[in-house]
Amino acid sequence: MKTIHHLIDGESVASTSGRTTPVFNPATGEQTGEVGLATIEEVDRAVASAKAAFETWHTFSVAKRTKLMFNWRNLVVDNADEIAARLTAEHGKVLSDSGGEVARAIENIEYACGLAEHLKGRYSEQASTGVDVYSVRRPLGVVAGITPFNFPAMVPVWMMPNAIACGNTFVLKPSERDPSAPRFIVELFQEAGFPPGVLNMVNGDKVAVDRLLEHPDVKALSFVGSTPIAKYVYQTGTSHGKRIQALGGAKNHMVVLPDADIDLAADSAVSAAYGSAGERCMAISVAVAVGDVADPLVDAIKVRMEKLTIGPGTDSSSEMGPLITREHRDKVAGYIEAGADAGATVVVDGRDARFDGDGFFLGVSLLDNVTADMTVYTDEIFGPVLSVVRVDTYQEAAELIAANQWGNGAAIFTRDGGAARRFQEDADAGMIGINVPIPVPVGYHSFGGWKDSAFGDTTIYGPEGIHFYTRPKVLTSRWPDPAGSTVNLGFPTNQ
Repeated sequence: MKTIHHLIDGESVASTSGRTTPVFNPATGEQTGEVGLATIEEVDRAVASAKAAFETWHTFSVAKRTKLMFNWRNLVVDNADEIAARLTAEHGKVLSDSGGEVARAIENIEYACGLAEHLKGRYSEQASTGVDVYSVRRPLGVVAGITPFNFPAMVPVWMMPNAIACGNTFVLKPSERDPSAPRFIVELFQEAGFPPGVLNMVNGDKVAVDRLLEHPDVKALSFVGSTPIAKYVYQTGTSHGKRIQALGGAKNHMVVLPDADIDLAADSAVSAAYGSAGERCMAISVAVAVGDVADPLVDAIKVRMEKLTIGPGTDSSSEMGPLITREHRDKVAGYIEAGADAGATVVVDGRDARFDGDGFFLGVSLLDNVTADMTVYTDEIFGPVLSVVRVDTYQEAAELIAANQWGNGAAIFTRDGGAARRFQEDADAGMIGINVPIPVPVGYHSFGGWKDSAFGDTTIYGPEGIHFYTRPKVLTSRWPDPAGSTVNLGFPTNQ
């Protein structure tokens, strides 16, 4: 059974805390490893390494940084299958989902490879007589990232490439549930030729999180996770003078209008609700059926659910894998019962599915006639459960989204361009899909929701990521008139 260690100053470092947490293969229920949890002193050691590395790293030329970023990108591409395999082994998602996650990670590294363009400043010549004004963006110093279990390869790479390309050094605290994929990506970073200490990784729990939030040498911190923890990270970090971006939970709605293409809407609902076992912050949790589209939509979704193949992520025929832990699976199953008790119609009950072995599997579930006061609607379930809320009008659907505490993403399915255009204005969420169920932006835009889905004033990766990991410096300079210079420049005396 393997032990996953920290990586500090380019070296593997074993935890001395005496505290560990298990790592499981969710498809079998077997423990495959353990993680040594960091002490405060080990976190301090990682930050000290990053601080020392910053002194030289931020002076590296843009050309040299770019070359190293391309080296890293190429190594991640070459090892994409291995990263995906490690991801599936500890998270449980099917290999096609893991491969997609790695592809999106690569997209973010590629964006950071354009740092020569991203870091260009602005220049105003002769703002006043003999006065030039120009602005540049400078790195912050040591920055950190705390990332979730559901995208252990992609989310760290939402943060690290931009931060490091901008001249910062980085301390990563990944989820302790599935740390092997991010650890391998950090190892590839070292192999690419970056100086030791530019990127460090510590494994840990609340002890490590709190130390990073309090440490005076950590200037900024990025977080992705649940809303309660995002609030805690934001409040604690900002109270210690840090720049914080903290992405929280979601309850994403997919509005289906009566004119929608039912086949497209049903296909999209199934893939968006049950892909990665629903363990993603951009999963569709609620299908809002407007008017008489409800019955045919529910029927079409049910037919497709019955054809889904659920099994180990390593099986090429599997379309959905297990959940991350046994406890989480049982919690998700409890929501199905709670919904039924509250009056929802259980169209498909995932608890009825049977699986061999001790893996953390749960079948897909569909609940109809859900109302906004039921826990199956109000709570972020983070599992393969799709609720259908029936409304009479488009306006009711828009008001439902607006009243929800989260505002990560929202989608609409319609053939009406006018309705779609109105929705992109009305929908109270940060990312909007038009006949697209999961509107995750490409790497050269930025990701972030509204309301309780995000805390802080910048979204993550892309252009907003460059903004977050740098601060502006404006310089104003005056030089004497060339005619008055002590150096003979050859100007006429009356010029």
